[in-house]
Amino acid sequence: GGIASAKRAAQLYNAKVAVIEKSRLGGTCVNVGCVPKKVMFNAATLAHTLAHDADHYGFTGSKDVAKTFDWAKVKKARDGYVKRLNGIYERGFANAGVEYIRGTATFRDEHVLAVMSEDGETKTLSAKYILIATGGRPMFPEGEGIEENCISSDGFFELEEMPSVVCIVGAGYIAVELAGVLNALGSEVHLVLRKGNALRSFDEMIMNGLDEEMVKGGIRIHRYTDGVAKITNTNGKKVITTTKGDMIYGVDTVIMAPGRVPNVEGLGLDKAKVLLSHKGYIQVDEKQNTTCPSIFALGDVCGKVELTPMAIAAGRRLADRIFGGTELKNSKVSYDLVPTVVFSHPPIGTIGLTEAEAVAKYGQDNVKVYKSSFANLFYGIFDVDPADKPKTRMKLVCTGEEELVVGIHCIGMGVDEMMQGFGVAMKMGATKADLDSSVAIHPTASEELVTMGVWGTSPQVSGAVVSPLNGASPSEPKLKSKM
Repeated sequence: GGIASAKRAAQLYNAKVAVIEKSRLGGTCVNVGCVPKKVMFNAATLAHTLAHDADHYGFTGSKDVAKTFDWAKVKKARDGYVKRLNGIYERGFANAGVEYIRGTATFRDEHVLAVMSEDGETKTLSAKYILIATGGRPMFPEGEGIEENCISSDGFFELEEMPSVVCIVGAGYIAVELAGVLNALGSEVHLVLRKGNALRSFDEMIMNGLDEEMVKGGIRIHRYTDGVAKITNTNGKKVITTTKGDMIYGVDTVIMAPGRVPNVEGLGLDKAKVLLSHKGYIQVDEKQNTTCPSIFALGDVCGKVELTPMAIAAGRRLADRIFGGTELKNSKVSYDLVPTVVFSHPPIGTIGLTEAEAVAKYGQDNVKVYKSSFANLFYGIFDVDPADKPKTRMKLVCTGEEELVVGIHCIGMGVDEMMQGFGVAMKMGATKADLDSSVAIHPTASEELVTMGVWGTSPQVSGAVVSPLNGASPSEPKLKSKM
């Protein structure tokens, strides 16, 4: 978010901009988040295909190939890719005219920062406007031996070899993503949950569907543990004791992933009159204003929709509002209907309200749900019991007389690559009839979302400016000049 805002301000509006960063450029996403995680997800998907699927398509010996995975080779290539991205960001600053200052910043007042460089030298900078985009970091809960015997999700990317036995503590998307990656690559994986399921804030179909597939895939799930109380280490092997007294023995690596906290310590926010919420995040309004008129904040440090593309969009709109003149003075980003993907095994794609949230907001009588569960055609030729084939699950949550689509939830092969387009449709106010009006692409899994229920029988109401219903012609552009 900070990088996007800085480049936007400098490139489009010729603002004088400096970025202060103490670590590698690109933030969490590039260095210890989305990017390296997706590389590992890709490696794990290949491993799973070789170990479980390729043989059904005539590739004999693929199970043995899956066992030849070279962790060190992938780590070297992954780290090299991340390093190249760091360089691209630095060159991007130079090309945009943004001054890059390596150091740590602390507020002196509302307009002045003290910046300490890596060699300990301190200088002051002043600015009319200051943006805080310091992100967040993994947290470690309290408990005997926890911090010294665990690594965080950041530490996962520092592992030099794949652990034989790994225990992951947490119920969020980071925990289930790492569990899926390591399980597919061949580790024995234990997932420790405080309560009964992971991803409890997701739609119930997603939560239960992932749980079923994780268990089927061999992940050992420890439920209702109330968390980890103690970890001991004997000759490199860890023993985890949960709060409820259960014990897990012989663990090589413990990854602690119960959540993240904002990076606000040491910023001197009190001197800038910037207030925090009761959860420790920087207080901001819908336009990224903090409690100080000259200071703004966005991204994970604010705790609202903690996704990289969300922070990028917020940063660009903030630059527009500050530097774009009167016509852009009310620019802001929308935090509603944000599509997101969890790169679990299988992947999850979701946008909008869960079924439970829709019922709570609109009432049971005003909610209509369409759902489907099926085996992807990819598994059609597998000579296994149909019940054992991985399932794709999809749900449309619709509300009102017009059946406005307020939620789409999917889990299964390929859903990570199909959600973006449906996100556009929902942002444009798509109804169930609008989805039905799109002819299905066959054979694909995504066609299920435009053929659910008794096709074409939903109320014939469109959310589009130009209705696509009943064979209507597509919209035409307004041309600058006649042909």
